[in-house]
Amino acid sequence: MLRQRLMWIAWPAFMVAAALEMMVFAVLDPLSLTLFGETVNWPRETIYSVTFFIFWVMLMLSSGITLMLARPAREVNGFDHPEVVQPPPDWTPPDVLK
Repeated sequence: MLRQRLMWIAWPAFMVAAALEMMVFAVLDPLSLTLFGETVNWPRETIYSVTFFIFWVMLMLSSGITLMLARPAREVNGFDHPEVVQPPPDWTPPDVLK
């Protein structure tokens, strides 16, 4: 089950990170990027790789949080909601409650 959940997180994040990488570098030149005011003197492939892994990690965090929030209450709390106790059919409320 853990392996399946990891794939639910990693695979969609990988696909979207790849698409995001293509869209970002279709409009930005990696050699024109600056980091803390300094020009980044890394090769293009390094910049592509680093940004892809940053995108992938951030998108995996997003998918993981979504998967965590989608868990049913039974799985989070460890028990089902208690059954609602119904009064017997011949029960009438006391005079105070009328």
